[in-house]
Amino acid sequence: MYAAAGSNASNVIKFAQTLLAEEDGASVTPALINQKIDLILQMNPKWAVELDRDSVIEELVRRFSVWLGQDTTLQDNTGHDPWLNAARKKEWRYWQRYREWMEGRLSDVAMDGLDTATDHILGLLEDPVRTGNWDRRGLVVGHVQSGKTGNYTGLICKAADAGYKIIIVLAGIHNNLRSQTQMRLDEGFLGYETSPSQDDFRLIGVGRIDSDPAIKPNSATNRSNTGDFSAAVAKNLGISPEERPWLFVVKKNKTVLERLNRWVRNHAANTTDPETGRRLVTNLPLLLIDDEADHASVDTGEQVFDADGKPDEEHEPKAINRLIRRLLHSFTRSAYVGYTATPFANIFIHERGHTREEGPDLFPASFIINLGAPSNYVGPSKVFGSASRDEEGLPLVRAVDDFTGDDSGGWMPLGHKNGHLPLHEGRDVLPPSLVRAINSFLLACAIRDLRGQGKEHASMLVHVTRFTSVQQAVTRQIEQYVRESRQRLVRDVDSAQLIASLHEHWEREFEPTTMRIRQRYPDDVGVGGENWDAVLLRLREIIADVEVRMINGTAKDALDYGDSGGVGLKVIAVGGDKLARGLTLEGLSTSYFLRASRMYDTLMQMGRWFGYRPGYLDLCRLYTTHELIDWFGHISEAAEELREEFDLMAATGGTPRDYGLKVQSHSTLMVTSRLKMRAARSLSLSFSGQLLETVVFHREPAKLAANLDAGRRLLEGLGAASPIPVRVRGGSRQEWTGSIWHQVPAADITSFLQGYSTHPAAYRVVSPVIADFTRIMAEAGELTSWTVVLLGAQNGKSTPLCGDVTVQMITRTAKKEDDRFAIGRLMSPRDETVDLDNNAWEAALKVTRAAWAGDPGRSATRAEPDAPNGPAVRQVAGFGAEGVAPHPEKGLLILYVIDPEEWGADLPEVLAFGISFPGSNTGPKIDYKVGNVYWEQMYGSAD
Repeated sequence: MYAAAGSNASNVIKFAQTLLAEEDGASVTPALINQKIDLILQMNPKWAVELDRDSVIEELVRRFSVWLGQDTTLQDNTGHDPWLNAARKKEWRYWQRYREWMEGRLSDVAMDGLDTATDHILGLLEDPVRTGNWDRRGLVVGHVQSGKTGNYTGLICKAADAGYKIIIVLAGIHNNLRSQTQMRLDEGFLGYETSPSQDDFRLIGVGRIDSDPAIKPNSATNRSNTGDFSAAVAKNLGISPEERPWLFVVKKNKTVLERLNRWVRNHAANTTDPETGRRLVTNLPLLLIDDEADHASVDTGEQVFDADGKPDEEHEPKAINRLIRRLLHSFTRSAYVGYTATPFANIFIHERGHTREEGPDLFPASFIINLGAPSNYVGPSKVFGSASRDEEGLPLVRAVDDFTGDDSGGWMPLGHKNGHLPLHEGRDVLPPSLVRAINSFLLACAIRDLRGQGKEHASMLVHVTRFTSVQQAVTRQIEQYVRESRQRLVRDVDSAQLIASLHEHWEREFEPTTMRIRQRYPDDVGVGGENWDAVLLRLREIIADVEVRMINGTAKDALDYGDSGGVGLKVIAVGGDKLARGLTLEGLSTSYFLRASRMYDTLMQMGRWFGYRPGYLDLCRLYTTHELIDWFGHISEAAEELREEFDLMAATGGTPRDYGLKVQSHSTLMVTSRLKMRAARSLSLSFSGQLLETVVFHREPAKLAANLDAGRRLLEGLGAASPIPVRVRGGSRQEWTGSIWHQVPAADITSFLQGYSTHPAAYRVVSPVIADFTRIMAEAGELTSWTVVLLGAQNGKSTPLCGDVTVQMITRTAKKEDDRFAIGRLMSPRDETVDLDNNAWEAALKVTRAAWAGDPGRSATRAEPDAPNGPAVRQVAGFGAEGVAPHPEKGLLILYVIDPEEWGADLPEVLAFGISFPGSNTGPKIDYKVGNVYWEQMYGSAD
């Protein structure tokens, strides 16, 4: 989002965007933009004052290169009356002023996308003027930090225009996020600054575009730290149907929600249910927006701790879930829309119960919408790459390992307690990796200033502990380092060593990274061309503006950005769990994360690193542990697999319930449920329609040798092998090196799996569990006849396995950890199609293209797929397609032998496998217990 120097730049951009709207995107060049700017300044010369013309041109070039990903939807229209059309939207003033206000901040493409998306969501809700009882519940799944607040603000404006009278926004569990959300809605919907005092009325945001008192919405809450729905407000607040809409921005807090429920019963309700005696509201349609809907709203029994490690007795997730449902159940006309970026957590964990007092659960039975992201969104696939699509990540992530000692001592040991004093090598100083991260942030600030972004906010995030006392010590150490660096640079006293260190960092880290990213994403990198003398000069100037803040969860955290008076803040924010969700750190360019005991919150914090980085993507850095880098890669891949399943089901008209049934037994739960479910939860799993591959291996030579023997025993019993046939597909010739066996009995496969020892850290690939599933499916008449393939590398070293069977070994780079080797991806995506004939391959490609949603939040390319994806291959294999017979009886086991030479001395060949299970609706599932001792030892409790 563009934060130009003053309103002149914003006005020029807005008008230039309108003038350029008729042009073909490819023809919008700097020269053409210059012409339009000249025209605008002729009409309004005042806008030329302090106008940074280069920055305006750069921003407009960036906006006209943006394209928008497609949204996909699962919906169930049972009992729903379609109602939204153009005629109904004619007099919509809340949306119109919001659109005008946002046009200075978003490209036309993004603005049109927001308009279309919010129309679609609102249309799936019920018409607020419809009489009778109705209840619609949906979920909007966005990408992390991709602008969901802007989306639901637009939805709120349109809902108010349509006639929804009570709008409740559930905004996080801490005051800072609630206040930040209130401030954004003050600007985008209310049009005035909410404050405790009625005398301090000030128009802001949309209120400066249309301030007509006749449409001024009411607010029951305000932006202050104590601005949540209070007893004093509840005591005096009365609402009638003819009034303008009322907005409530409240925390997910037991006391607040109980107070709100009590107010609804005692003040808003206008009738009593004769059967149950419940007080009901029949004359005020309700829209309830649940921000971060997977957090606290779900009924997991998840325990939350405060910053000192004590349980927060006010925060009871079961109670929160109950109170939200009771709130909805008190209105005879209600709509619930959850927003989340954590894919499908709500679908995984909701029990579909119905109680007399609470009504139905929060399962999004009416619709689930997967929002596409604009092409300038920086998401996990850009940062970490995608193993499944062979896409390389950006060179922005730096692994750190100097924060803990060999004996669990050191600066920030994993199991540290409240009161821990962070010492590096016995001294009260920062570890070198955090010093490098701070230097990286200082350089980023200086270079952004040279690129004309000096008046925009810049932030660094440091998250190393959840304890307040330890955060205070870290804040003090960072302040000391920044203070000493400031003195050296500004006064030029004893500065040679620091300047040399910064210069080396710039040469080794910034220049080559900028060059690499400019080649791939030129629109996300500034004009560039900075030289060291200019950078150093700017460093000496900007370091005086750098502040170190400890984020403590109060409204003040959120207020400071808005109160900066047009001067860009440069903030190093030190925080723990209070920073975990939602609170936006504007201009976040550098992050430093260490592994927390509760990984789920840490991952959510890592997630806030994604978003929009216009003109400074090349300056961003993420410093974190090897383990978190690996883990985020696992989660990103698992999430993408579920999104592909979603696309396939959306293309065939599936409903949220259909999808819920499918994913609730998905093996991805073996990864995600440890993060979100209680530790001893047992899962009922099916592997149908899924691909499993070994990417984690034992380090003990004896275990590797035993696995190789298991593979040899399997192959010895299969008889003579056949060569793998050459395939001609999509105009290209596909060949594999290796052998293939057909019609292998299920008993041979289960015997192999029982003899193969998968590593405990192989989250989804647990060989005894897969063996049980295969056996149960075979008893049900599926997975009875397998294809086994032994795949090698064309130029790999040859190794004998058994009899006449030899294989040319593949090579994979492995990360060596204490008890295991880990690789990124075993299989090439095309390997899964090795047993497909041409008709089946073409059918799978057709399914892939039909479901394809060009979404830059997920893929770096806009090109339509030229090969089928895994879910489509497995769907066609199990269910067939037009002219293609289904084969649910056929499983595919692919064996690979990895050359151990680069992994270490005295290691045997490493046998790895991938299994592709055809799609199936057959019922059998197997139980898998989530909690285990290994997990607790490695990652701490899921609670």
